[in-house]
Amino acid sequence: MAVSMIIGGATLGEAFAEVFAVLYDTVKKVKNKDCSFNPCIKNLEFTLDRLLPIVKDIKRSINQIDLPEKKTKSLIEEMKIGEKLIRKRSKIRWWNYCFNFCCPTELCELNEDIARFCKDDLEAYSTRNDETEISMNLNIITLEKEDSSNLDRPRAFCAVRRPPNFTVGFDMPMMELKTLLLKEEVKQLLLTAPAGCGKTTLVQMLCQDNQIKGMFTNNILFVNVSKTPNVKVIVQNLFSYKGIRPKYQIQSDDDAIYQLPQMLNHIGPNPILLILDDVWLGSEFLLEKLKFNIPNFKILVTSRTAFPRFKHTYNLKQLNDVDAMTLFCYSAFLQDESSYIPEEDIKKIVRGCGGCPLVLKMIGSSLCGQHAVVWHSRLLKWSDGSFSAEQRIPAATLTDMWAELYELDEDGIHTIATLQELTLRNLAKLVMTRKDASEVNSYYNEDFVTQHHILRELALHQSSQEPIGQRLRLIMNISGNNLPRWWMEQKQQLINARLLSISTDESFLWSWCNIQAPKVEVLILNFQTKNYTLPEFVEKANELKALIVNNYGFFHVEIKKFQLLWSLPNLKRIRLEKISIPSLCKTLVPLKSLRKISLFMCIIGTAFENCTIQGSYALPNLKEINIDYCNDLVELPIGLCDIVHLKKLCITNCHKLSILPKEAGKLVNLEVLRLRSCTDLLELPESIKSLHKLSILDISDCLSISKLPKHIGELRNLKVLNMKGCLRLCNQLPESTMDLKQLKIVVCDNERAKLWEPIKEFLTKLKVEVVKKDINLNWLLK
Repeated sequence: MAVSMIIGGATLGEAFAEVFAVLYDTVKKVKNKDCSFNPCIKNLEFTLDRLLPIVKDIKRSINQIDLPEKKTKSLIEEMKIGEKLIRKRSKIRWWNYCFNFCCPTELCELNEDIARFCKDDLEAYSTRNDETEISMNLNIITLEKEDSSNLDRPRAFCAVRRPPNFTVGFDMPMMELKTLLLKEEVKQLLLTAPAGCGKTTLVQMLCQDNQIKGMFTNNILFVNVSKTPNVKVIVQNLFSYKGIRPKYQIQSDDDAIYQLPQMLNHIGPNPILLILDDVWLGSEFLLEKLKFNIPNFKILVTSRTAFPRFKHTYNLKQLNDVDAMTLFCYSAFLQDESSYIPEEDIKKIVRGCGGCPLVLKMIGSSLCGQHAVVWHSRLLKWSDGSFSAEQRIPAATLTDMWAELYELDEDGIHTIATLQELTLRNLAKLVMTRKDASEVNSYYNEDFVTQHHILRELALHQSSQEPIGQRLRLIMNISGNNLPRWWMEQKQQLINARLLSISTDESFLWSWCNIQAPKVEVLILNFQTKNYTLPEFVEKANELKALIVNNYGFFHVEIKKFQLLWSLPNLKRIRLEKISIPSLCKTLVPLKSLRKISLFMCIIGTAFENCTIQGSYALPNLKEINIDYCNDLVELPIGLCDIVHLKKLCITNCHKLSILPKEAGKLVNLEVLRLRSCTDLLELPESIKSLHKLSILDISDCLSISKLPKHIGELRNLKVLNMKGCLRLCNQLPESTMDLKQLKIVVCDNERAKLWEPIKEFLTKLKVEVVKKDINLNWLLK
């Protein structure tokens, strides 16, 4: 029966042909515009080219073909969306291609849907009169019968495509992945890495390996899962690919999973390898559904997410410098040694790509054949972002930021949980420096985070989309005297950002001016100069809650106009790195809101001494002090002991600290006392018996401590004691130790564990945890 459905005055067949023509023209126009999604565009172009004769047949036989209404309408809408998506992607910048999580999945699915529609539905609904001609054209585009040697043709459903003609840096990963896959106990294997690192390419190479092909003869099944997997379609494709009919028509996802073992058993008994490519977070449910009790059945999964449920995981690393240079030069056609581009510029650009194969290909192709001026311009444009070494961001810094911006807990538990989730998604890398600290005591001050260059570049790009005055996060990188144009053009620039980060280099000479930031809550100042002055706008930043100052220069610097902070009514947190600290109590105006001070690699000097007022008055609500790697700290300042409201005191890696004064007993509200890696500390003062609220005492790696205080038993609220690495503590424990009735965990090594044996029978709640030697050297990177 001739089609009767009308769309906007056109028949369904005419509408299909018209939308197809628009999509076809768009693909032809943009196919050479950007290399980032060329493979997908080329596949789509190939499919459209092969289908063009069929569409012409439809137009000629429009009154004789009765198209399936629902499927045709759906495909028309899908082609419209695909056409808009292609035009949109042809305009956006390169970094969005690397980590755009919506594409090219849609284009791949569109490619397959068009081919499937024309092969199955047009063939079924063609009339007898035109059946011969249309079927001849349909047979031309039948994917299962394509010559696999033509690499430009679209991938057959569930078949593995051949790897790219040129690859570099994958030989060793391929060997390691193969070794792991072939182990008998490995039934499910996860291959994980950030986007663009070559996971699919590595799988393609693996499937070309003679040993793999010999083991899984004709039984390698490839499924692109993508963001929203359709289980029913996936299983239907698997049946179709192997030429097997299901027992009955597949009606639902559960029905598909129920019938899949039938097909897998049918193609046995040879080993079967099912590859699930590009599994997204949220789609891992599919992995559980596909766990079948079938002999010699293995599943290989690729994902950007390092799913913790996988027992066997292979992490694909970025390319090393040599391989990255090789791939970049190949992509930019720089094999000629007489290249007019300076070698140093090439190295800087390659370094900025962070070893990511996709980025190296894209940047190399975009610069191919360009004038040297273009290369130099690109280098200058990116120099503030990508080309610095991967910066280690202290987890404690993020805790200070996020606690104020997002009202997270002050202990950092939610911060670490968030960072661990980002690590699982390969969006960042959380490095735990010492397992005993983080797992037992929830102590994260020594841990840090790194982020890939390109992800950082993407974050900077996204934060710069709004006008200066409207951004919630404003990140400024100032080189020399080259202030931003917007700063120079206006006498007073109003900034409404909640987070403001200003970085200057060693040649920065300008005095601060022209900024008003009344809404800033977190201020980050990074500098390298030998002299530094707090920006004048700080004095009026009444909403400021967290100040983070990092000196990346070689020498310690005393900050000028530090007294501006005393006018801030809401300042809760101060974190200083490599700063010579002025007196924090030499003022008549108390910092009433200040709750936490963190000093990293600072010169403490007289920070808590020479006070004009008592510390408890100057800092009435200070609850936490962190002092880390401060080498001039020999004796804990007595002035610090006046801050009686203090709850946490952490002094770590201060190797010259040898004495805690008896005044430390005045800190009666102290709940946590950490003295990690203070290697010269000889003993704990007897006065700590007054710290009745103390629940955590950490003296791990205090190599010189030879005994515990005689009256340590009076710490009746003590729950955790970490004494790992106290090598000189060999004598019998004090008798009062038996009074520590609330003590639950003691962390120590084997030798110290023996000292607790006679005590354990009196402390029923006690668990002695013997830690193994930690060969992790991440702490050296601090």
